[in-house]
Amino acid sequence: MTLNLSNIRFVAKAMPSEGKRPSEFLRTMAPHPLSYMELPYDPEYALYNGRMTPDHLNHANADEQYWALRTKVIFRNTGELPIEFHGAQAAEFLRYIFPRDVGKVKVGRCAYQFACLHDGGMINDGVLMRLAEDRFWMVQADGELLTWYLAHAVNYDVKVYDPNVWVSQIQGPHSLELLAEVLDGGMPEPFRYFDCVQASIAGEPCWISRSGFSNELGWEVYMLPEANNAKIGDKIMQLGEKFGILLTGIPVFRARRCEAGILNAGSDFDATTTPFEAGLGHFVELDDERDFIGRAALEKADKSCRTWGIRVTNGIAQLGRTISVDDKIVGRVCSSGYSPYQGCGVGIVRMDDAAHGPNTKVTVETTDGSTRHAELCAFPMYDEDRLIPRGKLVDIPTKRIPLE
Repeated sequence: MTLNLSNIRFVAKAMPSEGKRPSEFLRTMAPHPLSYMELPYDPEYALYNGRMTPDHLNHANADEQYWALRTKVIFRNTGELPIEFHGAQAAEFLRYIFPRDVGKVKVGRCAYQFACLHDGGMINDGVLMRLAEDRFWMVQADGELLTWYLAHAVNYDVKVYDPNVWVSQIQGPHSLELLAEVLDGGMPEPFRYFDCVQASIAGEPCWISRSGFSNELGWEVYMLPEANNAKIGDKIMQLGEKFGILLTGIPVFRARRCEAGILNAGSDFDATTTPFEAGLGHFVELDDERDFIGRAALEKADKSCRTWGIRVTNGIAQLGRTISVDDKIVGRVCSSGYSPYQGCGVGIVRMDDAAHGPNTKVTVETTDGSTRHAELCAFPMYDEDRLIPRGKLVDIPTKRIPLE
């Protein structure tokens, strides 16, 4: 008998506090500074970078969270982990770590980055923020990278460490209106997509960036260890009431990121996946003489993409090797969920053969035990030019779109 773990989630349940928290749990299950906000909603937590992030809150289901993201504004406390690089050779070091040239990132800007093994397999990804000429944060997804950095930094004048910074995401069509109200001194000018800037909220220092994990208009706030971060969080939630702000957990992004093609490290790619297979080959820069880890392997690698979206009729795709063509297994469902907007199951899949791309008709096993018809598609599934997160398209849907 084979045990299928693909649907099993391991969560940490919030327990009543008696004024003490065991130190061993603090090292491996660190709570977000704003986790007190979630306690009234019987939270269940998942571990992400050893940090606790809400997986379930009882005041809103997944569909309600999705619509709040698409039509109003949501607030989510994440487990994202910023790692700091500081020193005269910080930029030179990061140019060696990442396939995408960090030297092109200007101060006050962000860039999507990922690190690869020497054989070209992907380790982890995240958003790199350039805070100063000699100072960066790499805000990473769930997974280990710190020891990788430290192992390769030995010959560079750079300090690499965890600055104990925590991240919360504010996303949705009214998110920038809310930002303008919560910031001390008003909006920075300019504040473009993927800009980052030091700021103040409720008199407390923080950093903010025009980024997120939703492909909606949005921003993130980076909470510093020296700040009274409860004042920041409380002000955002208080002023957000006029915009219908909703505190959310992991389910808020599950379907939306699948629609957008935003990959999740560890499920949508892993150490056996090259950036080309993951559909991220355009972030690999091979047109200069710069050496970086994995370059030699990536130069020789197959450049074909094998990662696509999937739309499922009347069902949600079961994770795992559940995709078939003519009764033959041809790929893996890496992530899946239900899109209330599209009225169907959506997901991210990795196919065995690059010939199976968009418009390929397949069948897929679904979470209710049935087999359904499905079709592969390109990313994003709508908003093809990604105008929504850039603020160039105001899209507040009132009903689901008809599928073609």
